[in-house]
Amino acid sequence: MNIHEYQAKELLAKYGVAVLKGGVAWTPDEAVKVAESLAGPVRVVKAQIHAGGRGKGRFEGDASGKGGVRVARTLDEVRASAEAMLGKVLVTKQTGAAGRKVRRVYVEDGCRIARELYLSLLVDRARGRVTIVASTEGGMEIEEVAARHPEKILRAAIDPATGISGFHGRRLAFGLGLTGRQIGTFGRFIEALYAAFVGLDCAIIEINPLVVTEEGEVVALDAKVSFDDNALYRHPEVVQLKDEGEQDAKELEAAKYDLNYIALDGTIGCMVNGAGLAMATMDIIKLYGASPANFLDVGGGATKERVTAAFKIILSDPNVEGILVNIFGGIMRCDVIAEGVVAAAREVALNVPLVVRLEGTNVELGKQILAKSGLAIVSADNLADAAEKIVRAVKEAA
Repeated sequence: MNIHEYQAKELLAKYGVAVLKGGVAWTPDEAVKVAESLAGPVRVVKAQIHAGGRGKGRFEGDASGKGGVRVARTLDEVRASAEAMLGKVLVTKQTGAAGRKVRRVYVEDGCRIARELYLSLLVDRARGRVTIVASTEGGMEIEEVAARHPEKILRAAIDPATGISGFHGRRLAFGLGLTGRQIGTFGRFIEALYAAFVGLDCAIIEINPLVVTEEGEVVALDAKVSFDDNALYRHPEVVQLKDEGEQDAKELEAAKYDLNYIALDGTIGCMVNGAGLAMATMDIIKLYGASPANFLDVGGGATKERVTAAFKIILSDPNVEGILVNIFGGIMRCDVIAEGVVAAAREVALNVPLVVRLEGTNVELGKQILAKSGLAIVSADNLADAAEKIVRAVKEAA
Protein backbone atom coordinates (compact mmCIF):
# COMPACT_ATOMS: atom_id res chain seq x y z
CA MET A 1 0.00 0.00 0.00
CA ASN A 2 1.24 3.47 -0.94
CA ILE A 3 0.35 6.86 0.51
CA HIS A 4 0.83 10.49 -0.48
CA GLU A 5 3.89 12.56 0.41
CA TYR A 6 2.07 14.73 2.96
CA GLN A 7 0.69 11.63 4.69
CA ALA A 8 4.14 10.05 4.77
CA LYS A 9 5.65 13.15 6.32
CA GLU A 10 2.95 13.33 8.98
CA LEU A 11 3.66 9.72 9.98
CA LEU A 12 7.44 10.10 9.91
CA ALA A 13 7.32 13.30 11.98
CA LYS A 14 5.67 11.33 14.80
CA TYR A 15 8.85 9.25 15.00
CA GLY A 16 11.09 12.31 15.11
CA VAL A 17 12.05 12.45 11.43
CA ALA A 18 12.87 16.05 10.46
CA VAL A 19 10.45 17.45 7.86
CA LEU A 20 9.49 20.95 6.78
CA LYS A 21 6.21 22.48 7.90
CA GLY A 22 3.38 22.25 5.42
CA GLY A 23 -0.25 21.39 4.82
CA VAL A 24 -2.53 19.76 2.28
CA ALA A 25 -5.00 21.75 0.17
CA TRP A 26 -7.91 20.70 -2.04
CA THR A 27 -8.62 24.13 -3.53
CA PRO A 28 -6.56 27.21 -4.47
CA ASP A 29 -8.11 29.10 -1.53
CA GLU A 30 -7.00 26.38 0.88
CA ALA A 31 -3.52 26.45 -0.65
CA VAL A 32 -3.24 30.20 0.03
CA LYS A 33 -4.50 29.68 3.59
CA VAL A 34 -1.83 27.04 4.22
CA ALA A 35 0.83 29.30 2.72
CA GLU A 36 -0.21 32.15 5.03
CA SER A 37 0.45 29.89 8.03
CA LEU A 38 4.00 29.15 6.92
CA ALA A 39 7.08 31.22 7.68
CA GLY A 40 8.00 31.82 4.05
CA PRO A 41 8.95 33.89 2.18
CA VAL A 42 9.38 30.96 -0.21
CA ARG A 43 6.84 28.15 -0.36
CA VAL A 44 6.73 25.07 -2.55
CA VAL A 45 3.50 23.74 -4.08
CA LYS A 46 3.56 20.00 -4.83
CA ALA A 47 1.06 17.89 -6.73
CA GLN A 48 0.02 14.84 -4.69
CA ILE A 49 -0.15 11.64 -6.74
CA HIS A 50 1.18 8.13 -6.19
CA ALA A 51 4.07 8.47 -8.62
CA GLY A 52 7.60 9.81 -8.70
CA GLY A 53 9.16 12.26 -11.11
CA ARG A 54 6.57 14.94 -10.38
CA GLY A 55 9.01 17.83 -10.71
CA LYS A 56 10.04 16.74 -14.20
CA GLY A 57 6.50 15.78 -15.22
CA ARG A 58 4.13 17.76 -17.42
CA PHE A 59 0.46 18.66 -17.27
CA GLU A 60 -1.77 17.82 -20.20
CA GLY A 61 -2.58 20.96 -22.15
CA ASP A 62 -0.11 23.12 -20.20
CA ALA A 63 2.30 24.86 -22.54
CA SER A 64 4.36 26.34 -19.71
CA GLY A 65 6.43 23.18 -19.35
CA LYS A 66 6.30 23.43 -15.56
CA GLY A 67 5.97 20.22 -13.61
CA GLY A 68 4.19 19.15 -10.45
CA VAL A 69 6.62 20.82 -8.01
CA ARG A 70 6.72 24.62 -8.18
CA VAL A 71 8.44 27.29 -6.10
CA ALA A 72 6.18 30.20 -5.10
CA ARG A 73 7.58 33.47 -3.75
CA THR A 74 4.25 35.22 -3.24
CA LEU A 75 0.74 34.21 -2.23
CA ASP A 76 -0.42 34.99 -5.77
CA GLU A 77 2.12 32.49 -7.10
CA VAL A 78 0.88 29.91 -4.60
CA ARG A 79 -2.66 30.38 -5.88
CA ALA A 80 -1.56 30.28 -9.52
CA SER A 81 0.42 27.07 -8.95
CA ALA A 82 -2.51 25.39 -7.20
CA GLU A 83 -4.89 26.44 -9.97
CA ALA A 84 -2.51 25.05 -12.59
CA MET A 85 -2.36 21.66 -10.84
CA LEU A 86 -5.70 20.88 -9.21
CA GLY A 87 -8.03 18.89 -11.42
CA LYS A 88 -5.36 18.51 -14.10
CA VAL A 89 -3.66 15.31 -15.31
CA LEU A 90 0.04 15.08 -14.49
CA VAL A 91 2.16 12.80 -16.67
CA THR A 92 5.48 11.51 -15.31
CA LYS A 93 7.86 8.67 -16.17
CA GLN A 94 6.11 6.53 -13.56
CA THR A 95 2.49 7.26 -14.50
CA GLY A 96 2.78 6.30 -18.15
CA ALA A 97 1.05 8.24 -20.91
CA ALA A 98 -2.31 8.16 -19.11
CA GLY A 99 -0.99 10.25 -16.21
CA ARG A 100 -2.71 10.83 -12.88
CA LYS A 101 -5.32 13.41 -12.00
CA VAL A 102 -4.21 15.79 -9.24
CA ARG A 103 -6.89 16.09 -6.58
CA ARG A 104 -4.85 17.75 -3.84
CA VAL A 105 -1.62 19.70 -3.43
CA TYR A 106 0.85 20.00 -0.59
CA VAL A 107 2.07 23.48 0.29
CA GLU A 108 5.37 23.40 2.16
CA ASP A 109 7.90 25.83 3.55
CA GLY A 110 10.98 26.40 1.45
CA CYS A 111 14.51 25.99 2.75
CA ARG A 112 18.03 27.00 1.76
CA ILE A 113 19.56 23.87 0.28
CA ALA A 114 23.30 23.29 0.54
CA ARG A 115 23.35 19.66 -0.65
CA GLU A 116 20.94 17.02 -1.95
CA LEU A 117 21.40 13.38 -0.93
CA TYR A 118 19.53 10.12 -1.41
CA LEU A 119 18.39 7.88 1.45
CA SER A 120 16.10 4.88 1.67
CA LEU A 121 15.30 1.91 3.88
CA LEU A 122 14.14 -1.37 2.40
CA VAL A 123 14.06 -5.08 3.09
CA ASP A 124 17.05 -6.81 1.50
CA ARG A 125 15.57 -10.26 0.99
CA ALA A 126 18.91 -11.79 0.04
CA ARG A 127 20.31 -10.87 3.46
CA GLY A 128 17.03 -11.04 5.38
CA ARG A 129 17.68 -7.62 6.89
CA VAL A 130 16.47 -4.06 6.72
CA THR A 131 19.09 -2.19 4.73
CA ILE A 132 19.86 1.51 4.49
CA VAL A 133 20.78 2.73 1.01
CA ALA A 134 22.39 6.15 0.65
CA SER A 135 24.02 8.17 -2.10
CA THR A 136 25.47 11.60 -2.72
CA GLU A 137 23.33 11.78 -5.89
CA GLY A 138 20.16 13.17 -4.36
CA GLY A 139 17.32 14.14 -6.68
CA MET A 140 18.24 11.47 -9.24
CA GLU A 141 16.61 8.09 -9.79
CA ILE A 142 18.57 5.60 -7.74
CA GLU A 143 18.33 2.96 -10.52
CA GLU A 144 20.13 5.33 -12.88
CA VAL A 145 22.82 6.07 -10.31
CA ALA A 146 23.31 2.36 -9.61
CA ALA A 147 23.70 1.66 -13.33
CA ARG A 148 26.09 4.50 -14.14
CA HIS A 149 27.92 5.08 -10.84
CA PRO A 150 27.58 1.99 -8.61
CA GLU A 151 30.49 3.24 -6.49
CA LYS A 152 28.25 6.08 -5.29
CA ILE A 153 25.77 3.69 -3.65
CA LEU A 154 26.35 3.13 0.06
CA ARG A 155 24.65 0.34 2.00
CA ALA A 156 24.33 -0.61 5.65
CA ALA A 157 22.46 -3.77 6.67
CA ILE A 158 20.89 -3.72 10.14
CA ASP A 159 21.13 -6.86 12.26
CA PRO A 160 17.59 -7.39 13.64
CA ALA A 161 19.03 -8.79 16.86
CA THR A 162 20.89 -5.58 17.74
CA GLY A 163 19.02 -2.96 15.74
CA ILE A 164 20.47 0.30 14.50
CA SER A 165 23.41 1.90 16.28
CA GLY A 166 25.49 5.05 16.12
CA PHE A 167 28.05 3.17 14.06
CA HIS A 168 25.68 2.90 11.11
CA GLY A 169 24.98 6.61 11.10
CA ARG A 170 28.65 7.63 11.37
CA ARG A 171 29.77 5.23 8.67
CA LEU A 172 27.16 6.47 6.21
CA ALA A 173 27.71 10.11 7.16
CA PHE A 174 31.44 9.85 6.43
CA GLY A 175 30.68 8.12 3.14
CA LEU A 176 28.35 10.97 2.17
CA GLY A 177 30.97 13.57 3.04
CA LEU A 178 29.10 15.08 5.98
CA THR A 179 31.13 17.02 8.52
CA GLY A 180 30.83 18.59 11.96
CA ARG A 181 27.39 18.69 13.54
CA GLN A 182 25.91 17.28 10.33
CA ILE A 183 27.19 13.84 11.35
CA GLY A 184 25.23 13.75 14.59
CA THR A 185 22.13 15.25 12.97
CA PHE A 186 22.25 12.64 10.22
CA GLY A 187 22.69 9.83 12.75
CA ARG A 188 19.60 10.93 14.67
CA PHE A 189 17.70 11.23 11.40
CA ILE A 190 18.32 7.65 10.29
CA GLU A 191 17.64 6.29 13.79
CA ALA A 192 14.22 7.97 13.68
CA LEU A 193 13.65 6.71 10.15
CA TYR A 194 14.53 3.14 11.17
CA ALA A 195 12.14 3.35 14.12
CA ALA A 196 9.38 4.43 11.73
CA PHE A 197 10.22 1.64 9.28
CA VAL A 198 9.98 -1.06 11.93
CA GLY A 199 7.11 0.49 13.86
CA LEU A 200 4.91 0.92 10.80
CA ASP A 201 5.82 -2.39 9.10
CA CYS A 202 7.05 -0.60 6.01
CA ALA A 203 8.18 -2.23 2.78
CA ILE A 204 10.21 0.82 1.76
CA ILE A 205 10.85 4.39 2.85
CA GLU A 206 12.53 6.61 0.28
CA ILE A 207 13.76 10.14 0.97
CA ASN A 208 14.80 11.73 -2.31
CA PRO A 209 16.12 14.23 -1.90
CA LEU A 210 17.36 14.30 1.65
CA VAL A 211 18.77 17.80 1.98
CA VAL A 212 21.45 19.39 4.07
CA THR A 213 20.44 23.01 4.63
CA GLU A 214 22.81 25.96 4.77
CA GLU A 215 22.18 25.95 8.52
CA GLY A 216 23.52 22.39 8.75
CA GLU A 217 20.19 20.65 9.33
CA VAL A 218 19.29 17.34 7.68
CA VAL A 219 15.69 17.37 6.39
CA ALA A 220 13.43 15.10 4.32
CA LEU A 221 12.46 17.24 1.35
CA ASP A 222 10.39 14.42 -0.13
CA ALA A 223 9.10 11.16 1.33
CA LYS A 224 7.65 8.04 -0.22
CA VAL A 225 6.42 5.26 2.05
CA SER A 226 5.07 1.86 1.05
CA PHE A 227 3.68 -0.63 3.56
CA ASP A 228 3.66 -4.41 3.79
CA ASP A 229 0.03 -5.26 2.98
CA ASN A 230 0.24 -8.40 5.11
CA ALA A 231 0.81 -6.27 8.21
CA LEU A 232 -1.89 -3.67 7.62
CA TYR A 233 -4.25 -5.41 10.06
CA ARG A 234 -1.94 -4.11 12.79
CA HIS A 235 -2.22 -0.52 11.55
CA PRO A 236 -5.84 0.60 11.10
CA GLU A 237 -4.63 4.21 11.19
CA VAL A 238 -2.53 3.52 8.10
CA VAL A 239 -5.37 1.76 6.26
CA GLN A 240 -7.44 4.93 6.64
CA LEU A 241 -4.85 6.79 4.55
CA LYS A 242 -5.55 4.69 1.45
CA ASP A 243 -6.53 6.82 -1.53
CA GLU A 244 -8.66 4.65 -3.80
CA GLY A 245 -8.63 7.39 -6.42
CA GLU A 246 -4.95 6.57 -7.01
CA GLN A 247 -5.59 2.88 -7.60
CA ASP A 248 -6.51 1.10 -10.80
CA ALA A 249 -10.26 0.40 -10.85
CA LYS A 250 -9.63 -3.21 -11.81
CA GLU A 251 -7.25 -3.68 -8.88
CA LEU A 252 -9.86 -2.24 -6.51
CA GLU A 253 -12.48 -4.64 -7.83
CA ALA A 254 -10.07 -7.56 -7.50
CA ALA A 255 -9.38 -6.68 -3.87
CA LYS A 256 -13.09 -7.17 -3.08
CA TYR A 257 -12.69 -10.84 -4.01
CA ASP A 258 -9.24 -11.30 -2.42
CA LEU A 259 -7.67 -11.67 -5.85
CA ASN A 260 -4.03 -10.74 -6.41
CA TYR A 261 -4.31 -8.56 -9.53
CA ILE A 262 -1.86 -6.08 -11.02
CA ALA A 263 -2.61 -4.32 -14.29
CA LEU A 264 0.16 -4.35 -16.91
CA ASP A 265 0.43 -2.87 -20.39
CA GLY A 266 0.29 -5.98 -22.60
CA THR A 267 -2.50 -7.62 -24.58
CA ILE A 268 -2.72 -11.18 -23.20
CA GLY A 269 -4.88 -11.47 -20.10
CA CYS A 270 -3.67 -14.10 -17.63
CA MET A 271 -5.55 -16.05 -14.95
CA VAL A 272 -3.34 -18.38 -12.94
CA ASN A 273 -3.32 -20.00 -9.51
CA GLY A 274 -0.08 -19.40 -7.62
CA ALA A 275 2.30 -16.45 -7.81
CA GLY A 276 5.23 -18.50 -9.11
CA LEU A 277 3.16 -20.09 -11.85
CA ALA A 278 1.78 -16.65 -12.74
CA MET A 279 5.31 -15.28 -13.17
CA ALA A 280 6.28 -18.26 -15.32
CA THR A 281 3.15 -17.76 -17.43
CA MET A 282 3.98 -14.11 -18.05
CA ASP A 283 7.56 -15.02 -18.94
CA ILE A 284 6.54 -17.62 -21.50
CA ILE A 285 4.06 -15.22 -23.10
CA LYS A 286 6.99 -12.84 -23.62
CA LEU A 287 9.07 -15.73 -24.96
CA TYR A 288 6.49 -16.39 -27.66
CA GLY A 289 6.39 -12.76 -28.76
CA ALA A 290 3.55 -11.08 -26.82
CA SER A 291 3.13 -9.24 -23.52
CA PRO A 292 0.91 -9.98 -20.50
CA ALA A 293 -1.91 -7.56 -19.75
CA ASN A 294 -1.97 -8.42 -16.07
CA PHE A 295 -0.73 -10.51 -13.20
CA LEU A 296 -3.67 -12.38 -11.66
CA ASP A 297 -3.36 -15.08 -9.01
CA VAL A 298 -6.75 -16.52 -8.03
CA GLY A 299 -5.17 -18.43 -5.15
CA GLY A 300 -5.44 -22.02 -4.10
CA GLY A 301 -8.93 -21.92 -2.63
CA ALA A 302 -10.84 -19.90 -5.18
CA THR A 303 -14.57 -20.48 -5.59
CA LYS A 304 -16.58 -20.44 -8.80
CA GLU A 305 -17.70 -16.91 -7.92
CA ARG A 306 -14.13 -15.67 -7.47
CA VAL A 307 -13.05 -17.24 -10.74
CA THR A 308 -16.00 -15.61 -12.51
CA ALA A 309 -15.11 -12.24 -10.98
CA ALA A 310 -11.46 -12.67 -12.03
CA PHE A 311 -12.45 -13.46 -15.59
CA LYS A 312 -14.71 -10.40 -15.78
CA ILE A 313 -11.96 -8.16 -14.40
CA ILE A 314 -9.56 -9.35 -17.09
CA LEU A 315 -12.12 -8.67 -19.82
CA SER A 316 -12.84 -5.19 -18.45
CA ASP A 317 -9.39 -4.16 -19.69
CA PRO A 318 -9.85 -2.75 -23.23
CA ASN A 319 -6.25 -3.68 -24.09
CA VAL A 320 -6.91 -7.41 -23.68
CA GLU A 321 -6.93 -9.18 -27.07
CA GLY A 322 -6.78 -12.73 -25.76
CA ILE A 323 -6.88 -14.69 -22.49
CA LEU A 324 -4.70 -17.50 -21.21
CA VAL A 325 -5.97 -19.51 -18.25
CA ASN A 326 -3.24 -21.66 -16.73
CA ILE A 327 -4.26 -23.78 -13.75
CA PHE A 328 -2.35 -26.45 -11.88
CA GLY A 329 -4.95 -28.03 -9.62
CA GLY A 330 -3.68 -29.01 -6.21
CA ILE A 331 -5.96 -27.53 -3.59
CA MET A 332 -7.74 -25.75 -6.45
CA ARG A 333 -9.90 -28.16 -8.47
CA CYS A 334 -9.84 -27.93 -12.26
CA ASP A 335 -13.62 -28.42 -12.51
CA VAL A 336 -14.22 -25.35 -10.32
CA ILE A 337 -11.99 -23.29 -12.60
CA ALA A 338 -13.78 -24.63 -15.67
CA GLU A 339 -17.21 -23.78 -14.26
CA GLY A 340 -16.08 -20.26 -13.42
CA VAL A 341 -14.57 -19.70 -16.86
CA VAL A 342 -17.71 -20.94 -18.63
CA ALA A 343 -20.02 -18.87 -16.42
CA ALA A 344 -17.98 -15.70 -16.93
CA ALA A 345 -17.56 -16.21 -20.69
CA ARG A 346 -21.32 -16.57 -21.09
CA GLU A 347 -22.10 -13.59 -18.88
CA VAL A 348 -19.78 -11.13 -20.61
CA ALA A 349 -20.21 -12.43 -24.17
CA LEU A 350 -16.61 -13.49 -24.81
CA ASN A 351 -15.28 -11.96 -28.03
CA VAL A 352 -11.52 -12.59 -27.76
CA PRO A 353 -9.54 -15.85 -28.13
CA LEU A 354 -9.41 -17.99 -25.00
CA VAL A 355 -6.87 -20.73 -24.34
CA VAL A 356 -7.15 -22.89 -21.22
CA ARG A 357 -4.52 -25.22 -19.84
CA LEU A 358 -5.65 -27.40 -16.94
CA GLU A 359 -3.61 -29.95 -15.01
CA GLY A 360 -4.08 -31.64 -11.66
CA THR A 361 -7.09 -32.43 -9.49
CA ASN A 362 -10.26 -33.29 -11.48
CA VAL A 363 -8.54 -32.28 -14.73
CA GLU A 364 -10.61 -34.62 -16.92
CA LEU A 365 -13.86 -33.34 -15.44
CA GLY A 366 -12.68 -29.78 -16.01
CA LYS A 367 -11.87 -30.50 -19.65
CA GLN A 368 -15.30 -32.10 -20.13
CA ILE A 369 -17.02 -28.99 -18.77
CA LEU A 370 -15.08 -26.80 -21.20
CA ALA A 371 -15.71 -29.12 -24.14
CA LYS A 372 -19.47 -29.33 -23.51
CA SER A 373 -19.87 -25.57 -22.97
CA GLY A 374 -20.32 -24.84 -26.66
CA LEU A 375 -17.91 -21.92 -26.32
CA ALA A 376 -14.89 -21.28 -28.54
CA ILE A 377 -12.35 -22.40 -25.95
CA VAL A 378 -8.99 -23.76 -27.13
CA SER A 379 -7.53 -26.47 -24.91
CA ALA A 380 -3.77 -26.73 -24.35
CA ASP A 381 -1.67 -29.67 -23.21
CA ASN A 382 1.12 -27.81 -21.44
CA LEU A 383 2.37 -24.29 -20.71
CA ALA A 384 4.43 -23.90 -23.87
CA ASP A 385 1.55 -25.19 -25.98
CA ALA A 386 -0.82 -22.76 -24.26
CA ALA A 387 1.43 -19.74 -24.81
CA GLU A 388 2.03 -20.61 -28.45
CA LYS A 389 -1.70 -21.06 -29.11
CA ILE A 390 -2.86 -17.82 -27.46
CA VAL A 391 -0.17 -15.71 -29.15
CA ARG A 392 -1.00 -17.23 -32.53
CA ALA A 393 -4.75 -16.82 -31.98
CA VAL A 394 -4.37 -13.14 -31.10
CA LYS A 395 -2.25 -12.48 -34.17
CA GLU A 396 -4.74 -14.27 -36.41
CA ALA A 397 -7.66 -12.35 -34.89
CA ALA A 398 -5.84 -9.07 -35.51
